[in-house]
Parts: sequence; structure tokens; C-alpha cells
Amino acid sequence: MDHEDNPTPPAESASGTPTEEQGGKTGNDKADGEKPSVGQLLAAARGDTAPREPRPTKERTVVPPAARLASAGTVADATPTGDVTAREVPAATPATTRAVPASGASKTASTPTQAVSKGVTKAVAAKPPAGPLVQSAPDPPVNKLRRRIVWASVFSFLAIDFLMFLRFFLPRTLTEPPSTFRIGFPGDYALGVDTKFQQQHRIWVVKNTERLFVIFAKCTHLGCTPDWKASENKFKCPCHGSGYDSEGINFEGPAPRPMDRADVHLDAEGQIVVNTGHLYDWPKGGTNRFNDDGAFIRV
Repeated sequence: MDHEDNPTPPAESASGTPTEEQGGKTGNDKADGEKPSVGQLLAAARGDTAPREPRPTKERTVVPPAARLASAGTVADATPTGDVTAREVPAATPATTRAVPASGASKTASTPTQAVSKGVTKAVAAKPPAGPLVQSAPDPPVNKLRRRIVWASVFSFLAIDFLMFLRFFLPRTLTEPPSTFRIGFPGDYALGVDTKFQQQHRIWVVKNTERLFVIFAKCTHLGCTPDWKASENKFKCPCHGSGYDSEGINFEGPAPRPMDRADVHLDAEGQIVVNTGHLYDWPKGGTNRFNDDGAFIRV
């Protein structure tokens, strides 16, 4: 134990020097004497009496005799690795109690003191899961084909609308063949029925010993295009069976009258000019117009 922990009261000197109780100055007071401050000197010059500032006294800890006896038989344990300070263990403590963990750290089972645990929040123990962990299924892959079909439909719709918008500004014209056209010279045709202009102009060119005329290939029943049957020497309608002879006169089936004939004439070069916009007909019970000028050409 240090002498400061157990101070000894000072004794009176043999030379009769007064002690603190007798009002005299001690050796400590002489050693601790300080010079007067500037304020004290000014106050003394003015004649004012300034009170002397009290000096701070050194506090001393008084240890009772019982604590001194208890601490006389204690020894300090060696500081284990990882600890900061050593702990004092009484000499009478068994060796098993003084055992230190092999890791060098302090015992985790020791109870912290009130000063250490003050203001420290207790750690919340992790609770075990309520049930078995269920792994969520991954998101299904994106159907890229469906997305492409949707976008293709949208762009197709927009493209069609744009084309319709452009078509609005274009002129509306008919692509039908002209109603007036040339078919060559009269000497280019033999006697009988010529069908080479049936697909292009829908006509037949008929030539006999007296005249040349052009039959418009349209059935007078419902407007179908008859076929020329050379083996039977007649026109036969494929729709309802109407029959016409080589000059287009009806003789069988539901056809009510003969087929019409187109206007024909020769131009300055001698070629045959046909006009399907001007037709000659023979109504049922009406006047026959097949003998009018323009209904045929004499050969």
C-alpha cells in the first residue's frame, strides 16, 4: 500500500514550531505560497482591503482500517491476452475459480456490472422461423413470339391506314379496255367464226359469203359468256344451257332473244373498226336492227 492511501498525521516539531491548529503557517503553506495578483496590488495601493481567495485544498481519500486489512491479502492476476486491465483476486480464492479462458478473452458468462451495462441496449435474439422456408417459383419467361405478333399487327394496321390515306389523293380511273379498237382487214378472216378476240375484247368475228359482222359475247339471259362449239356449229352458254346458232340467233334454253351485235365500219386505211359502246339488238317481238347500216360490212 502507498503512503498516500494511509496518511500519517504530522507531529509537532521539537523546536516548538506552531502547527496548523495553533494558527501558524506550515511548511506546505510556505511551499505553496503564491505571488499577489495585479488586482490585489492595485487594491492595496488604493487602500482597499481585498479578501484573499481561498486556495483549493487537495482532496485525500480516507481508507478505513477494515478495507486496509481486506486488501492486504489480495494478489493481482496476470492480464490475459485480449484483456485491457488485470483483475485482483483474493488470495484465498481457489485455483479453479481463477482459471482464464484459453482464447485470452474474458469469460462471456460473467455478469456485467451496472456501470458497464448502463445505457447499452440489449441485443434482441433472432427468432427462429415460424415454419419451413418456401422458395418462390421464378418468373415465367417472356413470350417473345406473342409480343412480335402484336407489334406486327399494330404496324400492319398503321401501314394500311397510311396507304388508304394516299389512295384518297389518287384519281379513280377504270382499267377496262377501250370500247373502240381495230381488228385488222376484212381479208384477214376466213368464212365462219373467229374467236381470237374473245378473251381481250369479248367479241366474235363472223364472216359469211355476203357480210362480216361482230357479235358481242354476252348471253341475253343473265349475262354469262357463251362458248363456241365448232363440232356442233353453235354457241352454248355454260350457265343455264342457252343455245345460239352461228349468227347468234337463240334457238334453245332460257335466252329470250338473240345476242347483240357491235357497230363496225372501215377506216381510211381499210381496217375494221369495232365500237362495243354502240350495239344493235333484236328485241323479242320487236324490230330487227341487224340489217341497219353499221351492223355489218359487205364483203
